Amino acid sequence: MCGRFGLEYGKDFYPRFLLKNQLPGLVSNLNISPGQQVPIIINQNCENILQSMKWGLIPFWSKDQKIGSKLFNARLETIQEKPSFKNAFKNRRCLIPASIFYEWRDEGEKKIPYGFKPENEKYFAMAGIYEIWTDPSGIKIPTFTILTTTPSSVIRPFHDRMPVVLDRDEELDWLLETAEPENLLKHALSEPKYKMSINIVKEFL
Repeated sequence: MCGRFGLEYGKDFYPRFLLKNQLPGLVSNLNISPGQQVPIIINQNCENILQSMKWGLIPFWSKDQKIGSKLFNARLETIQEKPSFKNAFKNRRCLIPASIFYEWRDEGEKKIPYGFKPENEKYFAMAGIYEIWTDPSGIKIPTFTILTTTPSSVIRPFHDRMPVVLDRDEELDWLLETAEPENLLKHALSEPKYKMSINIVKEFL
């Protein structure tokens, strides 16, 4: 699973993801958790757009927004089957920019948080899907979830799941409406080319 990650925002953030707009007030946050507003990337008219969305997907057909607190992750292996995710996977994919993500490992009586980040990159992108849910009063609430998969060789000793980390050359394909779902799944299930460093994140202990 992926229940915590961080984004160390800098001036190089916008050119890194070829973004055509900016979000005012965007600051670094190394402790992003479900339920928070998060900057995510969607594609509109063949341009990468940064938009703030709530982490925790609310399916468009849901009658209760509380379901979002449970849907902050979606398993890649079953995403084409689950009613909560299959429509969004086909039509509304997004990137979640990050600098680090965390997984907790049971060690004795404690859960120890470990941070994972690329050795030679400041940013990377996790694969996600999003929805626009309308509440009873007509207010539209954009929400997203992060896709997870089986762990890479680096993460496997620490946890049995990890977020889908896209290689840099796969990011645009993930966003394009014309992309074939089967090809997306094939690439997303492969081990990322990034070399991940490992840090014990003591500030969360």
